[in-house]
Amino acid sequence: MSTLVWPAIPPEDLIREEEETQARELEWLLSSLQDTLRSLKEGLEECAELLAPKEPGSTLVLSSLRSENLKGFITRVGMRIVKGDVQLRLPSLPPPRGQNSYKLTISNLPTAPTIVLDQLTTIRTLINACLDVVDATRWTGDSTNANFISGQLKLLHDNIQEAKSALKGWTEHQKPWYEDSVDENAFNPPLPPNVSFHLSISEAAVLLNVRTLETAYPNTGTNTPLSLNAGAGGQSYSGFSLRERLATALGGSRQAFHDEAHEVFAYKGQDVRVRDKVRVESQDPSLMAAMAKLGALERNVALSRRALDVVMGEEQDEG
Repeated sequence: MSTLVWPAIPPEDLIREEEETQARELEWLLSSLQDTLRSLKEGLEECAELLAPKEPGSTLVLSSLRSENLKGFITRVGMRIVKGDVQLRLPSLPPPRGQNSYKLTISNLPTAPTIVLDQLTTIRTLINACLDVVDATRWTGDSTNANFISGQLKLLHDNIQEAKSALKGWTEHQKPWYEDSVDENAFNPPLPPNVSFHLSISEAAVLLNVRTLETAYPNTGTNTPLSLNAGAGGQSYSGFSLRERLATALGGSRQAFHDEAHEVFAYKGQDVRVRDKVRVESQDPSLMAAMAKLGALERNVALSRRALDVVMGEEQDEG
């Protein structure tokens, strides 16, 4: 079956018709993208609402799997942790006399440092930037300029991807625990000097890592820093029992059951090792909803970009 047009269209007329058709398609697409931008703004505003600091906040249960090493809760309001109690049962952190666990309580004193989840601050900043991009694209730019709209969609896509990555966690901009542990004075009483309390976001969940620390090179002479494990009068706060210290002095080894046992970290000006470590994740419904919405927005923007590239004749190879 022939698909030839008869009578034949002159080549120059065919080229003109194709160009006019493409121009009409581009005009229609740019017009329809205004509706897409309105929809994107609604979705971004929903994400911003999920991350907004609203009372009473989200109270998240903390519980270590298959052990009693860590139990407790924290309350998140926006980017801040405003309340929390954690009970620890770790071999290297003996509880006070008469108690069966070591309690960490987030201070509610007005002078206490604020515990801020930096990833959530980054995400909220990126979402606000996306809202600015949408408004600029709709109201201050030339909606009929395909190159301008294409550039704005790329900026929007990049910001949404970065916000989603921050919710997933472990981006290149995220500080490691030994550079970003919670200030000891954020607790009442203050955190023991040999304990690191680190909060972050991973896969839209709040991730808590508590570590007890010891000097990495305790037998190298008087130059070894002692402030991590010694208080006033030289009293040890390392949390190690007399039996453990005797066993170590006699050449016995201390067993470690975590992934950082044989690493050395520079923590607050000292080389330290991680004695005990407990890791707990607590799913946050608001963060999970925000990540799902960001994923949907990312796909919508990617589809719009692809469609515009095709009509503009700038379709790029996948990969």
